[in-house]
Amino acid sequence: MTDRVLVTGISGFIAKHVAYELLVRGFKVRGTVRSPDKADAVHATLAAAGAPVERLEFVKADLTSDDGWQEAAADCRYVQHMAAPFPLQQPKGREDLVPAARDGVLRVLKAAGQAERVVLTSSIVTMLYPTDWRGKRLIKPEDWTDPEWRPATPYAVAKTRAERAAWDYMSSIGRKDRLVAINPGLVVGPPLDADISTSLEAVALLLRGAYPAVPPVSFVLVDVRDVAAVHVAAMTAPVGGQRLLVADETLTMSQMAQALRDAFPERARRIPVTIMPAWALRFLSLFDGTLKTVVGDLNKHPIADTQITRKLTGVTFRRGRDSMIEGAKAMVRMGLA
Repeated sequence: MTDRVLVTGISGFIAKHVAYELLVRGFKVRGTVRSPDKADAVHATLAAAGAPVERLEFVKADLTSDDGWQEAAADCRYVQHMAAPFPLQQPKGREDLVPAARDGVLRVLKAAGQAERVVLTSSIVTMLYPTDWRGKRLIKPEDWTDPEWRPATPYAVAKTRAERAAWDYMSSIGRKDRLVAINPGLVVGPPLDADISTSLEAVALLLRGAYPAVPPVSFVLVDVRDVAAVHVAAMTAPVGGQRLLVADETLTMSQMAQALRDAFPERARRIPVTIMPAWALRFLSLFDGTLKTVVGDLNKHPIADTQITRKLTGVTFRRGRDSMIEGAKAMVRMGLA
């Protein structure tokens, strides 16, 4: 078996960074896409970034269909399963995203039966809500979100159920040690192209002054390049069977806005730093799907325990606010914010 890596959903923000890291480190990369247009765009992006794209190939596969996954995973030593639904506007039904996320991960795991390691891109949201809480809380890898918790977003529910399904399946076939989950916080930093992520779009909303005030919520920030480095390290590091939190500092949204004001003084007047009252957020969330996604985070200040991640992978993390500003400057240059 060659050192070929399957990267599902290769057109994603994080996935393109992972593909770049893999290519420059000498791996062959096979990426899944849902359309040839996506393949052309990713190829162009990675070539422009300086990656050796002669080791890059694409296959068509969709999380909602069985077609193509066996062929996609054939002869791949490692699998990076990164494809997942993450809309800025959440659907109405709390379980609406579950089928694609859960069934998709099971399709990939069943196709990847010969892989030495499967790296699953999960999220810190699968750890954030074991119960309702307020103030500061240390988030640890053994924490699990309760998907039945009423304020949990469809995204949090889907991510939690998908990761649970992955662990249950790998345990049932005696291969739990071949799986590792990567659980990043809010992923910021420079995009490789103009196809940005939902997390960067949240920063863009601040830059545009989309709201007159910011919600009283906090985010654990992490640089996309560090997330990619952990994904790659997880293929060979002694992390089988582990959940790896990938995060740096926690900032309130007001602190994020102030950092952006300092970095973009010419935009300072439009970037809000006033804190929106919780009652106002709850009311406005009835009409605004974007605001609805943060209702469950009101007055929470999570702090990520990343000791295991740093110890087992050797990856150190950039300062979160610096990465956010670097990503914001890139979006401004691209005309995205």
